[in-house]
Amino acid sequence: MQPPTLQDVYRARQVISRYLAPTPLVRSAAMSEALGCELYLKLETVLPIGAFKVRGGINFISQLTEEERARGVITASTGNHGQSVAYAARTFGVKAIIGAPDGANPDKVAAMRRLGAEVILRGRDFDEAREWVEEQARLEGYRYVHPANEPLLIAGVGTASLEIMEALPQVDVIIVPIGGGSGASGHCLVAKRISPTVKVIGVQAEKAPSVYLSWKAGRKVPTPESATWAEGLMTRVPFDLTLGIIREHIDDIILVSEEDLRQGVRFLLEVGHQLAEAAGAAPVAAARKLKDRFRGQTVVLIVSGSNITLDQLRRVLTDPQPW
Repeated sequence: MQPPTLQDVYRARQVISRYLAPTPLVRSAAMSEALGCELYLKLETVLPIGAFKVRGGINFISQLTEEERARGVITASTGNHGQSVAYAARTFGVKAIIGAPDGANPDKVAAMRRLGAEVILRGRDFDEAREWVEEQARLEGYRYVHPANEPLLIAGVGTASLEIMEALPQVDVIIVPIGGGSGASGHCLVAKRISPTVKVIGVQAEKAPSVYLSWKAGRKVPTPESATWAEGLMTRVPFDLTLGIIREHIDDIILVSEEDLRQGVRFLLEVGHQLAEAAGAAPVAAARKLKDRFRGQTVVLIVSGSNITLDQLRRVLTDPQPW
């Protein structure tokens, strides 16, 4: 697999623009004042599934051959990638099967089913669900959509970075969550290609640090578990394509605690008046943690998903130690 090029991202935008409008990039005066920088929010939460992944899904499914469309697609997801594939599959008339872990976010599972996908719960976590999906693809002949090792997915989600660089060419720092790594890879390949001085900072959960550990070690380092409540960050095994891009291009990766994530969701809601799930608020958690480092700079936080459950939100707002 070769990483997508900047030209691939521009081509992806030509496809995606027929189905999705650009997302807002808004300056938050209150968050800027609180964190001592010029702070902007890239609100991927307004997309049809409430998350950035749909960009990749549209680009990927649109490029399937007639034979692949006839076979149908299968993928693994904790929710947002699955919604992306389901949304795109419905758009292009393709059958979609999603394997999700037994404890998957029920709102995301319901959303995938509403979009017409068959959702099958398998395994204790994302990686066990992924292993089951890969076996089903081999046995049944479905077109397997890897959650990260797909250049078309990365090119699709990279269109968000094009929008940032065109609207805010003076940006100094882009902070992006890392689960499978497609979003971070897109910003590495696009923002840094357009402006080499831009710093791309990734964020992982302390309880799901496989990409961070692999980036530090210079080799793939799986972890025995991914115990974070941020399902979008919940990967035990790093992926070859995205890890290769991240290792070559990313400027730093920050680990945040479960409490950091809780406070990130709360701060974004209280001060920024935006609602995000834990993974979507991970860049906020990192910006708060590294407040002094980014002082005086122009910083964009990728608010990548808003699919938080009422129970999760209730615990964020009322329980001092919910996780």
